[in-house]
Amino acid sequence: MQTAVEKSIQIGQLAKNLGITTRTIRYYEEIGLMGPTERLGGGTRTYNRDDVLRLKFILKLKELGISLKEMQELAENFDINQQSFGTITPKLLEILDVHIGKVDQKIANLASLRKEIVDYRSRITAILQGSLQEVR
Repeated sequence: MQTAVEKSIQIGQLAKNLGITTRTIRYYEEIGLMGPTERLGGGTRTYNRDDVLRLKFILKLKELGISLKEMQELAENFDINQQSFGTITPKLLEILDVHIGKVDQKIANLASLRKEIVDYRSRITAILQGSLQEVR
């Protein structure tokens, strides 16, 4: 007998709960991010607690800017190693470190752009003030 925690959820309800489409879930299955799912008699996909946690993990990685290719590498490594988090954690940390570097570079670029805009605005203001003084 299944407990409430082990109870399966159908794809439509899972998609609704997570604010995504059923197509998104099916796509993640197609590209290998999700493991094989159970099906009801009519072919309806159902998901257990581990499936839901895996999908939430995928959505969090997506939110963090991790590419589908990187997620596929993690998923493949995870599944090959009997779903051991110890085997994917070093690779995940490596991927996150790369993304931290990219974010830091973007922040530096934006700070530089901001400075250029402020400097340009100051020059334009100075020119305008000089033109107004010439008119008076």
